Amino acid sequence: MVEQITSSESSVAPVSPPAVAVPPKRSPAGAPVSTAALLRAMLASAPKISDLFFSPGKPPTVEINGHLSSVGSRALAPDHTRQIATELIGNNKHALGNLREHGSCDVSYSLAETSRFRVNIFMQRGSCVIVMRVIPSKVPDLAELNLPAELENIVALRNGIVLVTGPTGSGKSSTLAAIIDRINKQHAYHILTIEDPIEFLHPHQKCLVHQRELHSDTTSFASALRAALRQAPKVILVGEMRDRETIEIALEAAETGHLVMSTLHTIDASKTVERIAGVFPLAEQHIIRNRLAKSFRYIISQRLLPLKSGAGRVAALEILKSTLRTREYVEKGEDEGKTLLDAMRVGTTEGMQHFDGEIEKLIRAGMIDFETGMAYATNAGNLRLELADFAESTRADATPGA
Repeated sequence: MVEQITSSESSVAPVSPPAVAVPPKRSPAGAPVSTAALLRAMLASAPKISDLFFSPGKPPTVEINGHLSSVGSRALAPDHTRQIATELIGNNKHALGNLREHGSCDVSYSLAETSRFRVNIFMQRGSCVIVMRVIPSKVPDLAELNLPAELENIVALRNGIVLVTGPTGSGKSSTLAAIIDRINKQHAYHILTIEDPIEFLHPHQKCLVHQRELHSDTTSFASALRAALRQAPKVILVGEMRDRETIEIALEAAETGHLVMSTLHTIDASKTVERIAGVFPLAEQHIIRNRLAKSFRYIISQRLLPLKSGAGRVAALEILKSTLRTREYVEKGEDEGKTLLDAMRVGTTEGMQHFDGEIEKLIRAGMIDFETGMAYATNAGNLRLELADFAESTRADATPGA
């Protein structure tokens, strides 16, 4: 008995193969095309592909440097995306149950000797849509990602919390993978990761690295994190701080001598602190702020900006570092003239930096255009004033006969 995804609007049900007549995907010549062959063809269509999309009524689509591009001209039918989803889910009953009950599911998928993917499958208007994030087969290096040198100092940390934040697709997983890889090469530790799903695969090097996947290896981040306290890791990577229980255990782990790294979907350092505190009842927020102030080591926020050349994207990073000043602002809350942004502005000698300062540098270096910088800025009005001299000189250069 094989579980297949039905095309009904209300459910996803197990049926035997003879009960479902799924027309095979076919190449222009008419020969059946496997999902693996289709994925390979899409990956080969262009360099620097970040995501693959399968949507009824459209040809297979790839995202390159933030822009969508169709691969071929033959539109997919609902039966095609349903069949692809069935192959990607395979025997994962938990994912199939989530798709049936909640309308979406997450799985990981490996393409032999080619790539790995983080996959989300969801229902819309009764049909399956598939989005596949491409995970590079090679773990990135900090130098390859052109990340600030300050991040090298994370590798030497022995305890505390390091958070990498930003919207989906901003490179959080790559940054954390690069840090884990550097620790793996330089120290002899036990590293434990808890992910949903596992993305980058870390081989044992100097460290022992054990990677647990949600639902196949553990029921929740919180239960795996609680178990980790008895598994003697020095470094714990939690894929995402999703709920109060996970945050509480992560704080406990950091307070008991572990280095804990995780992600949050927040736009900057200030919002990250507010998000963590806001998960708890008002009466407990001061205690949580106090614990976070003592435990955090870095809060790194990322945004990917399109290059002026159109040849890719560049990361702009905000770095909040634990100092006497920043710990005070985290614990007591921000006030006029005493904000985390103020601390980052005056903390450049300590390795801190803020978004608008980094965006200003990118604009002045000619890497991104002025309007792109304004669109991604935290405070576009202030940044525009900071760049008034640059904008004036640019206009003068563009004036004929100037």
